[in-house]
Amino acid sequence: MSSASAALPQPGRTKAFLRLVMIEHSVFALPFAYIAALTAMFQSDKNIHWGRLLLVTVCMVGLRTFAMAVNRIIDREIDARNPRTAHRELVTGAMSVRHAWTGALIALVVFLGSAALLNPLCLALAPIAVIPMVVYPYGKRFTNFPQAILGLAQAMGPVGGWLAITGEWSWDAVILGLAVGIWIGGFDLIYACQDIETDRETGVLSVPARFGIPAAVWGARVCHTLTTALFVWYAVATDAGTFFWLGLMIVAGAFVYEHSIVRPHDLSRLNRAFFSVNGFIGIALFGCALLDLLVRGLTV
Repeated sequence: MSSASAALPQPGRTKAFLRLVMIEHSVFALPFAYIAALTAMFQSDKNIHWGRLLLVTVCMVGLRTFAMAVNRIIDREIDARNPRTAHRELVTGAMSVRHAWTGALIALVVFLGSAALLNPLCLALAPIAVIPMVVYPYGKRFTNFPQAILGLAQAMGPVGGWLAITGEWSWDAVILGLAVGIWIGGFDLIYACQDIETDRETGVLSVPARFGIPAAVWGARVCHTLTTALFVWYAVATDAGTFFWLGLMIVAGAFVYEHSIVRPHDLSRLNRAFFSVNGFIGIALFGCALLDLLVRGLTV
């Protein structure tokens, strides 16, 4: 076996690594990068450039994989002290720290390589996109608002998707990025509520641990109201059509449902709100946005 092949994770380790980074959760941010990229294509020449769309996918998955791996590595001792996270691969030994770093660095190389293939601006800004991914896991050690760092990290997806197509800065993409960042930061406020007792015992900082569950739930409601307003702003700024507005109505309804099943004194359906509803929001809005662009002349 060559040294190069030995450096790569073996099949069993690969499976453990994919579980470690929860690869399936790419569904939360990836649809919005697609919305930005496809809107940029529509405004440019109304043609879908499949090669660029593939590179956007590789960039997004690569950066997210790196971010999740680094998060798990940095937080492994905290995870070991939390019953909810004590089963994670770096805690149980199913994945070694060395192999987790190997996977993270491979993902980082894939991200940077894909950015280089897109355009010079993407490559130049790529290292900046990495910074909040590394800072976020440390956030819970020095601020009560780590969700703000998470939101900043997630906001880069749509901005990057637009830059990948045009090679130029777009404030429309920034609006969409802010909407996504505030959305994800908001539902992470809810998700963090389930760790409130453990966080307080171990000194982990968060909005629920510092201000209580009611404040976190109300904070999430404010975030999702702002998200809806930003989606509306993006629709107006990009002259979106009927189907995109239909998608916004669906998203608004999903937000109402999400906050009707998660209440300050009833978190029993938190996982449904976090995984099912938020996964649905991304897919639903992407489907409506794509249909809207196709109806208005986007060519496959």
